[in-house]
Amino acid sequence: MSEDGAPDESGQDPAEAASGAVETAAFVLGLRARGVRDAAVLGAMERVPREAFAPLAFRDLARRDLALPLPCGQTMTAPSVIATMLAALNPQGARVLEVGTGSGYATALLLRLGAAEVVSLERYATLARNARSRLDALGFGGAMVGLADGCAPPEEVGTFDRILVNGRLRDLPPALVDRLNPGGRLVGALGTQAGPRLVAIAQEADGPWRQVRETPLRIGPLTPGLAGIL
Repeated sequence: MSEDGAPDESGQDPAEAASGAVETAAFVLGLRARGVRDAAVLGAMERVPREAFAPLAFRDLARRDLALPLPCGQTMTAPSVIATMLAALNPQGARVLEVGTGSGYATALLLRLGAAEVVSLERYATLARNARSRLDALGFGGAMVGLADGCAPPEEVGTFDRILVNGRLRDLPPALVDRLNPGGRLVGALGTQAGPRLVAIAQEADGPWRQVRETPLRIGPLTPGLAGIL
């Protein structure tokens, strides 16, 4: 920053930089107040700008704990929900399958959290194309974003140490659970009579072990299959 308050070498106005830092700090503190305690997840969410993934018309709301509209009738999940799922997933060093790319925000967080590899599958061509371009532009080109039905992944993508399901399902497809490596973990959301709840599946030697937790999740439904349009 120059002494006269002119933009620094990065081209960013010092006042804007200070305002952004304050907003980011408030965003992280707000997540902590909503029960997010995982330090790695909070650090990743501090460093990955959600506003860069939000539609232009809603960027002023990106640092609030709100779900935001996306094209194709989809939604960008609220930050506290993503944080809860990522904390349960623990993707560091893992080969990760993400079901439902959406905006690409969770994809970027997975990479920032140290996932060794991320394969993200999206059923809508528009979302997959936009997310791929956005991730590349922001320096998250390490993710493979593909157009496919994530609930029935194509054979060529292989198996995974972790699977993140970005949406609510009535039940988890066996074809998806079968893609877990031994010792692997899947995290998603199931619809219950009490509303969407966090579900975690661990792939153990004697078969998958499933736990539906009492953690409520405000998350939209995930539709299996490949979209015929959009």
